[in-house]
Amino acid sequence: MIRRYGEAVQPGKPYRKRPGAYAVIAQDNAVLLTHQAFPRSEFQLPGGGIDPGESPYQALRREVIEETGWSITGLRKLGVYRRFVFMPEYDMWAEKIAHVFLARPVRAQSKPSEHGHTAVWTSAKTAIDLLANDGDRAFVRRQFI
Repeated sequence: MIRRYGEAVQPGKPYRKRPGAYAVIAQDNAVLLTHQAFPRSEFQLPGGGIDPGESPYQALRREVIEETGWSITGLRKLGVYRRFVFMPEYDMWAEKIAHVFLARPVRAQSKPSEHGHTAVWTSAKTAIDLLANDGDRAFVRRQFI
């Protein structure tokens, strides 16, 4: 059984499964987040959807570079959670299956290439306060507290 965070399933909504890979990128007591400016302004763990033919590791490395500009190493799976949500950027209802990994930063290679994203280093405590969803917060909390 995969733990669910967030809103309850809304009856009659056509949810599409959307597997994704996300990272708690930690260095000392700091965490690397991405700030997404739109469709709504929010802080998130870096990561995103796993494209057909990609492994979770490949998707995570790609998404982290796109959203933060950082390369990562030392991936270790922390767990999985799911949440049911409307994704306005895709105009769809999704059952997000979030595979969460712990990672170490290697270096900043570039600025984020994904439009509207900004890399933000913050303390673990501040990250827990800033993160937009309960699942992300739970994994950061579990890692640091």
